[in-house]
Amino acid sequence: MSDKSRFLLKARKNCGFERNFTRVNRALQSAQALTPAQEHTPKHPTTTQNTALNCEAPDTAKAAEPVEPKAGSEPKAGAEPKAGPKSAEKREKKHPWWQVMCLSGVDYFSTLGYQPGIAVIAAGVLAPIATIILVAVTLLGAVPVYRRVAALSPNGFGSIALAEKLTSGWTGKLMILVLLGFAATDFLITITLSSADAAAHVLRTDESPWQISVTLAMILALTAVFFRGFREAVSVAMVLVGVFLTLTSVVVVEGLYRLATEPGHFEAWTTRLGQEHASPMMMLALAIIVFPKLALGLSGFETGVSVMPLIRGDAVKNGRRLIITSASIMSLFLIISSVVVTMLIPAAEFGPGGTASGRALAWLAHHDLGPIFGAAYDLVTIGILWFAGASAMAGILALIPRYLPRFGMAPEWASKYRPMVAVLSLIAIVVTLVFHADVERQSGAYATGVLVVLASGAISVTLMSQHFARWAYGLTALILSLTLFANIIERPDGLKVASFFILAIIALSFASRTWRSFEMRKNPVTFDSRAEHIIRTNATGSRFIIVPTAPGRDLEAKERRIRQSHRLSADSFVFLEISLRDPSMFRVPLHVKGAASGPDGGSILRVTAASIPNAVAVISLEIQKLTCITPDIYFEWAPGSPLRDMVRFIFTGRGQNATVTREMLRRGVKDERRRPTIYVS
Repeated sequence: MSDKSRFLLKARKNCGFERNFTRVNRALQSAQALTPAQEHTPKHPTTTQNTALNCEAPDTAKAAEPVEPKAGSEPKAGAEPKAGPKSAEKREKKHPWWQVMCLSGVDYFSTLGYQPGIAVIAAGVLAPIATIILVAVTLLGAVPVYRRVAALSPNGFGSIALAEKLTSGWTGKLMILVLLGFAATDFLITITLSSADAAAHVLRTDESPWQISVTLAMILALTAVFFRGFREAVSVAMVLVGVFLTLTSVVVVEGLYRLATEPGHFEAWTTRLGQEHASPMMMLALAIIVFPKLALGLSGFETGVSVMPLIRGDAVKNGRRLIITSASIMSLFLIISSVVVTMLIPAAEFGPGGTASGRALAWLAHHDLGPIFGAAYDLVTIGILWFAGASAMAGILALIPRYLPRFGMAPEWASKYRPMVAVLSLIAIVVTLVFHADVERQSGAYATGVLVVLASGAISVTLMSQHFARWAYGLTALILSLTLFANIIERPDGLKVASFFILAIIALSFASRTWRSFEMRKNPVTFDSRAEHIIRTNATGSRFIIVPTAPGRDLEAKERRIRQSHRLSADSFVFLEISLRDPSMFRVPLHVKGAASGPDGGSILRVTAASIPNAVAVISLEIQKLTCITPDIYFEWAPGSPLRDMVRFIFTGRGQNATVTREMLRRGVKDERRRPTIYVS
């Protein structure tokens, strides 16, 4: 039987489809008609598509999955993941930066619903001075840092992406999981705290027996909206933010008018300052000490960066405009609101059960502008607080898929929209019950999450800067880190809640990674022209033999041992030399390069991969697509404990390579007849 006949029979047997036989024959005739230069020097590297003999691919899972880029890298500006019609719709919807600012502003500006009252509870008569310190840290520290974050992360990945660029390996992955835990704390407490404060505005007190029930109703309504589908977010945000800031302006201007026209308010405040504090330096020192309790006013920066992909035009330039404009507006409102709230509302109204607790500006709206305006202000405040929860839900739904699936640390349902909404809503309900829907008690946990994300961003920007900028960013990082430390000491509840999320994320992530370590990762594979020539040259017989090997091994001795053990004679070998890269990475592209011939005419393919068994499995299937020959893979047993090697494989990408490769192929290729065969000696 001629070589051509044996090849066609092998193709017919291995491909398994009668219709492929004719196509293979035609392809072989076309290949024979090519000149040697045409045949051996393709213009472009072969990709994962079925080129060459146009074979049918084996029945591996076809779901598109994210590919992990080079460690710490980020997609180019403007690039969007392809995920069907919904993603296409998102790519088309770009908005002016000031409209997108409203979307991030529902989280940032909504804190005016409770921040002024929390400032008075925390700092008392010093609330205006402590708020000025907060504004100084915002404008002189956080704004410059996040303008830099916007430039370094134009696709909205934020401070966590910068931390990923600066780390690698399992230590880096662990650090990212910790930061995700704190970010999850930030977003989830935003949902529960905003819902609780919205309930306080509905009931006009936070001590009502209905407080928990109304808060849970808010969360369930949020869940229902996300189950149904959330659209036109920017338009809704524009209306809410515009109306809320307009009405808030009316409230604080009326308060300033009262302070200017009604004698006694300012004098009473200064008298209390003198009675409670001996000197201006003591006042300043105490204001700095209580400043960490006001850190809720620093929220919104990470959200501002995360919405940058929605901005029309230059994302970096307009994103910076968004950050500085929203921070300036918020700073102005924080200072004025703290002044009018501190000087015009009796201190007793901020206590437990007080009518100003959690709703200081709403108290002024009712007291100064009448019940109709007050009811309207309550309604708008409830709307923006509820929508802040929606913004936080959208933020966490976008955050988790950016990291965990790329790390191989997310179960399949984590990429599904509705199961994630259900899980997050259930956690929000538990948090609400644990804190009894109390705004003040949740503020510590919220501040902890906000400060960790801000501090990590400042530290990352510091490490990525040079000269004077490094010192300036370093000072901001130091201030934010000290603020975080003081907040944790004063209110450890935030660390406790964050620790729960961190431990849960780490445990679930590593359990998922352990299970998914044995799945075939379907990495994109490319071959250079020399590798393609080697594959074509060795596909002329009835078998295609692949021998995986580590770099620097004696290939001649290895070939001799395998031939003796399996009684192989004339068949040629293709050595697949695999160099390990960062084994903590999960799904990375594989670029196969051809090398000089090995012993006895054998050929060498070289590739760098995060996992040896996965590289062998994926590349063997790509060779099957290109040649229509199901490869035979020859391993040698490695010495050592099988249990120890299996654990080592999870963390180092190698160990029990033959066993793991077979398991990956078993899971990935359902049809046993089309599955590469593993031989071990």
